[in-house]
Amino acid sequence: EEGVNKFRTCSSDSSAIWWGVFITICALAIGTRFYKVTEPDHVVWDETHFGKFGSWYINRTFFFDVHPPLGKMMIGAFGYLSGYDGQFAFVKPGDKYDNVSYVGMRMCCTALGTALVPFSFVTVWEMTHALPAATFAAALILADGGFLTLSQYILLDPILLFFIMASVTAAAKFNSCRDRPFSVGWWSWLMVTGVMLSGSISVKFVGVFVVLYVGCHTVAQLWQIYGNLSNSLVYVMRHFLARAFGLIFVPCFL
Repeated sequence: EEGVNKFRTCSSDSSAIWWGVFITICALAIGTRFYKVTEPDHVVWDETHFGKFGSWYINRTFFFDVHPPLGKMMIGAFGYLSGYDGQFAFVKPGDKYDNVSYVGMRMCCTALGTALVPFSFVTVWEMTHALPAATFAAALILADGGFLTLSQYILLDPILLFFIMASVTAAAKFNSCRDRPFSVGWWSWLMVTGVMLSGSISVKFVGVFVVLYVGCHTVAQLWQIYGNLSNSLVYVMRHFLARAFGLIFVPCFL
């Protein structure tokens, strides 16, 4: 009984440390990403294109672009919900925003970019269950100037990276449920993975690479299940159909 109590105390302490590190990582991510997010108060780089596309969605103006529509639809929604009327021209970088309600679009993109840091932490934790490894991975993303910069402007990149990282994180969480197949948690993470995969490829076609990553991982999982001779063919088929539904049908439908 004394040994059990010691184990419970140790587990509780470990949980408190884990949450302390995770909350600290999240706080640092929010602080670094949202710091001076309103600056500069003029059009920056490709905000010229994606701010304009968001305006066209708000105004229901037809246009053609090489990328799939989801990211630009989301930018339009961010602007609409934050009071932007879609009247700013976004002609060229350097144009002053003046009285334009651009902050909402920037902050929503920044929020999605901020999520990359905790996503990386959770993903590595699920793969290794090593707190130093998870912290180090999150620190690398946290301190990366490229990720930080891309997150602070009205661009497709933070939206795309959000869906890609969310796909990988959800796949890692789904894999952690392998010892309790067909449970609520198992089904939930399978569905979340499928939804995030659909988001990835619906923002930019380069999102297909995370689809390939999850697909290869899924084939490996099914091969292991099939290779276990104690599993019946009916059981193997159930796993195959569940993944086909969650990772093929759901993304294609969305």
